[in-house]
Amino acid sequence: GPESRLMMEGVLRISEMRALDIMVAGPRIDMIDIEMERDELFHQVIDIGHSRYPVFEENRENIIGVLHSKDLLKLQRAPDFHIKGLLRNALYVPESKSLVDLLREFKKSRNHLALVVDEFGKIAGLVTLEDVLEEIFGEIRDEYDVEEFVEKQLAEDEFIFSGRLELDYLKEKYELDFPENESETLSGYIINKHEAIPKQKETIIVDHYQIDVLTVSDTRIEMVKLKILR
Repeated sequence: GPESRLMMEGVLRISEMRALDIMVAGPRIDMIDIEMERDELFHQVIDIGHSRYPVFEENRENIIGVLHSKDLLKLQRAPDFHIKGLLRNALYVPESKSLVDLLREFKKSRNHLALVVDEFGKIAGLVTLEDVLEEIFGEIRDEYDVEEFVEKQLAEDEFIFSGRLELDYLKEKYELDFPENESETLSGYIINKHEAIPKQKETIIVDHYQIDVLTVSDTRIEMVKLKILR
């Protein structure tokens, strides 16, 4: 059937791919500073919503372990306990690591996250078990993922849109004006104009729109509030 065929194609595809091909680049990794105040730490973990975070000391190259969000529950029972006692060993892999070998490594080490290092030993990026599996099965969405095509008009000149909505659709339905560019989706349009993936809760001006970034993933903008500037 079609699903089985697509899955087989995914298996064949990852046999030719490396960690470098799917990793989140180093500057975009959400990390935790070991010196962070406890309240700030809880806010960051809740706001970003990852299940695991690399933890660094002094600088982002000095990773001292990986924090599992669920382990923070232990701090509720032992508030004097230091976060260092919750850290687990980080798994490091080279950029050239094949995804097939990486999948075996995840299984063997029982890790779900690996830090990718370049030839000089510096942190080049991060890759997760889910990233590899999605190359086989397609996108894996859970109950915390944003719905794909949200569109809501809040006022005459204010909207909430999913980043994956196509520009042509928004032009036709909401009579919005987007300058000619190579992007097909709202997310692509914003990223190309901003020349970077904006951070969650960041507000930027793109052409004659104010964009409040509500949620982002590693590779795209998931949800924005868009306001027309008159």
